Amino acid sequence: MTNYGTIPTSSTAGPSANIGYLSRAKERIKEGLGARRPWKLMFNFHSINFPGNLSEAITRVRTNVAYFRMNYAMIVLLILFLSLLWHPISLLVFVAMMAAWLFLYFLRDEPLVVFRRTIDDRVVLVVLGVLTIVFLLLTDATTNILVSLLIGAVVVLVHASFRRTDDLYDEESAEGLFSGPSSSS
Repeated sequence: MTNYGTIPTSSTAGPSANIGYLSRAKERIKEGLGARRPWKLMFNFHSINFPGNLSEAITRVRTNVAYFRMNYAMIVLLILFLSLLWHPISLLVFVAMMAAWLFLYFLRDEPLVVFRRTIDDRVVLVVLGVLTIVFLLLTDATTNILVSLLIGAVVVLVHASFRRTDDLYDEESAEGLFSGPSSSS
């Protein structure tokens, strides 16, 4: 029994496909934001103290950046966004690049294929990162962008070095971006 010549009852294109895509996008955004740690845990004032030495500060920074990476990314993006409020063209470029990030990196269900070649996610990440920086720097807001990124980096490093790590309850997430070979300390 074949379906050749029959008219399908549901089409993959049209409003229903758009609604399906939007609902999948909403779920993926919720999953991504699910990696965010509670702000109450991040800003627990009982967990703030000076590190004993440089080695302890570096260990704290590595652990906290791996653990609170989504929170830190949100803070840096907020600082960058606020710095671009006085440069509307840069703000438009920033919003356009965020849309590109959403569609090309965060919300994709399938691998990206260009000219019948599958593009690795790391390549997409690097290309989008470089394009975002280049396009923003071309909008004559170079000083604002660099200063806001520097302020964001300082805020992250200061918080990460002063926040103790002994009360973080999910150790497996501390493995990741900045963790290297384990050392006994």
